[in-house]
Amino acid sequence: MKKSLIIIGICGLTSLTACQNNSNMAQDSLYEESGNTINVNDQRADIYNRNNGSTNKSEDFGYVRHHRSPIVGENVSYDHYAAIDREKVADIIGKYCTEVPNVYDVSTLVTDKEVIIIYATDTDSRNHTADQVKKMAMSVVPSWYNIYVSDNTALRQNVESFATLDSDSRNAHFAIDKLIKDIQKSPQGK
Repeated sequence: MKKSLIIIGICGLTSLTACQNNSNMAQDSLYEESGNTINVNDQRADIYNRNNGSTNKSEDFGYVRHHRSPIVGENVSYDHYAAIDREKVADIIGKYCTEVPNVYDVSTLVTDKEVIIIYATDTDSRNHTADQVKKMAMSVVPSWYNIYVSDNTALRQNVESFATLDSDSRNAHFAIDKLIKDIQKSPQGK
């Protein structure tokens, strides 16, 4: 009786070890050392494209492939959602808008659902310039953002007062809505 229990125990341990080895082999084939399945801009040459000596990352195409889960039935984590860095977006929009002819001073505020741009210009065609400034912002933010532009530089101080606030600030949305009504008195483009 004891011999058969010992033999069954050894066989059980052997089979568990074999299952563990198969599991590790399967996981190793799906996940490389970094834990990424397929992330092209990771600089490992064994599974990713190299940039062929190019040092200018802005010339590289961006390609990433994701799988919901490499293991059937595994619960998927939703901690991969990214947030927009509104400060960087405002900076990009402001830089782009200074490229518009006759626009020489730009203040940009990006909230959770609006982009507000106050710009100084010496143009004769206010509506055309407003349209160009608005299109610059549209090229940067997702389409669900509402974009408001104004060449009334007297509103700049009101926009700057929101710089230290965030989406959770008390009465911020009410004050922004009031500011938007003032901004909409200026040409908004097409």
